[in-house]
Amino acid sequence: MDVVQIEQRGPAAWLWLNRPELRNALNGEIQVALLKAFKEIESDKTIRVLVLAGRGQAFCAGGDLTRMEQAAKATRAKSKLEAGRFAKLLYRMHTYPKPLIARVHGPAFAGGMGLVAACDLVVASEEAEFCLPEVRIGLVPAMISPYIVRAMGEQQARRYVLSAERLGARDALRIGFVHECVPAAELDARVEKLAAQLAQAGPQALARAKKLLAKVAQAPITPKLSAHTAGVLADVRAGAEAREGIRSFLEKRKPGWTGS
Repeated sequence: MDVVQIEQRGPAAWLWLNRPELRNALNGEIQVALLKAFKEIESDKTIRVLVLAGRGQAFCAGGDLTRMEQAAKATRAKSKLEAGRFAKLLYRMHTYPKPLIARVHGPAFAGGMGLVAACDLVVASEEAEFCLPEVRIGLVPAMISPYIVRAMGEQQARRYVLSAERLGARDALRIGFVHECVPAAELDARVEKLAAQLAQAGPQALARAKKLLAKVAQAPITPKLSAHTAGVLADVRAGAEAREGIRSFLEKRKPGWTGS
């Protein structure tokens, strides 16, 4: 059984975490499978957007505790190497050139919540729940912490990291961790519509926009930053994709990258 299933729906590749009997608990096999899928999909021009979803009753219940117990008995070097693989996966997602949408239903706990935070857009069903329970069992949400803080802000992160309380989908929407919250019956349709909207944008523009956002998110607004953003626009504007986009707008037609 594939622990990650890939399903193409139009311009989007849906990556399904597929350990439903274990609520899609993260283990090394899933992490390696996701990294492999990202590598294969990156060069596929027919796929413009990625959707991360979970089979069964949960999006992802977090790390596999059996694996964590084994890792605790390993040498520090081996334990750090294993933890580094998950850190690499999160960074790969955060910097991936194509947009990632998290389709969340049921629990998204611990590392599962980290996967959500590393995506670009988050659509959750109304019954989805988020939680960072690590401190209750003597752990800390180490690798996911940079993405959690970026996704919900430091002040909210302090509450949910330290209290380990559950965060319902509506409250997650209120504090900005979730972009949209919809009834469960409408979840797939809303994700598909959002993916179709993203696929209308220039693929190179999307990749450049993600890099730009990462650059400016925590940067002070200075003349140096202003010069950088001006340079980005000048470079992009001179490219073939921008020329095609501007020309198609003026000619009242869809740009060539949409396939129309």
